Amino acid sequence: MPAKALSIYMGTEAAAQIAEQGWTPTAFSLLLGASGGPKWFILGHLDRLLFGDFLQRSQTPLSVLGSSIGSWRHVCLAMNDPVKAIEALEEGYLHQRYAQKPTAAEISEKSCQILAKVLGETGAQDLIDHPRITTHIVTARGRGPTGAATTPLLATGMGAAALSNSLSRSLLPLSFQRVVFHSGNCANAKFDFQSFDTQYRPLSSESVNLALHASGAIPFVLTGERDIPGAPLGQYWDGGIIDYHFDLREYCGDGLILYPHFSANITTGWFDKFLPWRRFTLNDAKKLVLLCPSEDFVASLPQGKIPDRSDFTRLEHEDRVRYWEHCIERSKTLAEEFAQLLDQDDPLSGVHILT
Repeated sequence: MPAKALSIYMGTEAAAQIAEQGWTPTAFSLLLGASGGPKWFILGHLDRLLFGDFLQRSQTPLSVLGSSIGSWRHVCLAMNDPVKAIEALEEGYLHQRYAQKPTAAEISEKSCQILAKVLGETGAQDLIDHPRITTHIVTARGRGPTGAATTPLLATGMGAAALSNSLSRSLLPLSFQRVVFHSGNCANAKFDFQSFDTQYRPLSSESVNLALHASGAIPFVLTGERDIPGAPLGQYWDGGIIDYHFDLREYCGDGLILYPHFSANITTGWFDKFLPWRRFTLNDAKKLVLLCPSEDFVASLPQGKIPDRSDFTRLEHEDRVRYWEHCIERSKTLAEEFAQLLDQDDPLSGVHILT
């Protein structure tokens, strides 16, 4: 039997519920989306199935929470035609083209153009007014030197943040504040964000694009956003700095978490990816349903890995596009296997139950 392309991990509570009720979208109260840049391409066809079909089979309210590319993906779910929005995001992200050494301003300009194409003329208001989907966009507001837009001072702040985080994550709030932008009248992120002096701010049609751009704005790579309307004054950066893959122990919702992810590895904050002992143990997440490419599938890709940001510098433009297009085509298998599971009598067929 050929190796599976899709791996599914379930916490014990999630497995018990799905074993009894089957795969029903009403079981999920939160859709979670991680940072990861081009890694999202491996989830593109799975997103098409989830956003355009599976999650549309319910009228139950659903919260979505994401940072960086996770929040960009989630915007597509709130559009009138989610699949068309995913295709626009894929097309724009895939064909980015820059000078040999692009400036942060150049990359930010292109990023905002991609988001504008995804949102179209009415998308920002459609997201805000969606009757069922409450969107949450995580950003990191800089404090002290990390709130600077100038490179020398920012570099000092980022270095200090990395050092303090290596000592304890509890020191990182000295450098960053979590600001969560949300649609609707009330935030309902399903996470108990007690740390980082977390602030919630409602989105307006003026701030949607700005919050999304800020959520994916890696310092030095993009310019970030300053003084987003309706939010505390200051410089806003990539939400993944604080919530790279999120701390699943902070989940406080009643339903299950649906988490399409790039791998089975969960790293809470961006700085933590350099600290392997900080990886989250999936067994602690009882309500988790994590969908990700299997290790065998990833190993079978042309370069033995999924797309990542290093491809922009490692590969010539045409080579990068071909490589990414191949990964996108291969990723159809993940969606096909999930669709097959939805139709099976055994809803836990091939599932890894976390104990």
